[in-house]
Amino acid sequence: MDLERFLSEFVGANIVLLLIAAFIILSIFLGVRIVPQSEKYVVERFGRLQAVLGPGINFIIPFLDRVRHQVSILERQLPNASQDAITRDNVLVQIDTSVFYRILQPEKTVYRIRDVDAAISTTVAGIVRAEIGKMDLDDVQSNRSQLISQIKASVEDAVDAWGIEVTRAEILDVNLDQATRDAMLQQLNAERARRAQVTEAEGQKRAVELNADAELYAAEQTAKARRIQADAEAYATEVVAEAIAKNGLEAAQYQVALKQVEALTKVGEGSGKQTILLPANALDAFTDAFSMLKGKSS
Repeated sequence: MDLERFLSEFVGANIVLLLIAAFIILSIFLGVRIVPQSEKYVVERFGRLQAVLGPGINFIIPFLDRVRHQVSILERQLPNASQDAITRDNVLVQIDTSVFYRILQPEKTVYRIRDVDAAISTTVAGIVRAEIGKMDLDDVQSNRSQLISQIKASVEDAVDAWGIEVTRAEILDVNLDQATRDAMLQQLNAERARRAQVTEAEGQKRAVELNADAELYAAEQTAKARRIQADAEAYATEVVAEAIAKNGLEAAQYQVALKQVEALTKVGEGSGKQTILLPANALDAFTDAFSMLKGKSS
């Protein structure tokens, strides 16, 4: 009987120790939480937000605290979405958009919005339609970067209460219906033809201007040459007049006789001319020149 009692007490004590050990192990298991770098844990106590656990080792109260949400903080991309919009000049366009975001405050995301992806998609669609409605079609095509910035800023303001950061918003494509495309093509061809005509007219105008400049330059050069020639003739006349004033009539007669001799010399220098007919007083020109030269030297 004593042996049986001892065995029963031993077994009972071991069971109690095992239960205590199991309780301690379970408490450690429930009280220690290792959070990955890319996640955050939302902890509740009796159904109420208690804490948000960051990456690394964290400790919570076993059996009282409970991890209710494991939220990834990696950047996410919403599925590409297409929505119709009408521009300010009443053109129907189809806009393909893509949005990237990440969760910064998980406690706001899990308690303030049920389906965050759907909420962001709906918000983006409304903002895109509103922004497109403020712009003409040409502005939508040419100022796409400005439009993207406006959409991103508006989306950030709308989702700020959800603890979300919109990292990037993209407009992938702007699609038009076939009728609008045909009209734009006709307009483009007309614009190209107009530019070609303007370019041709400007070329012709430039050619006329260049011709006028060339004629004006030629006239200026001709006038300049004539002015130089006139100045030379005036100078020569002045020299002759000065010589006459100094030497009297004999200097003038000497110059005339000298010119006659030079003229006769040039006539004699002609090729193939063996006979030269001289006027009766031609020899007198030589005589007068030599006599005047002799008189000047004496």
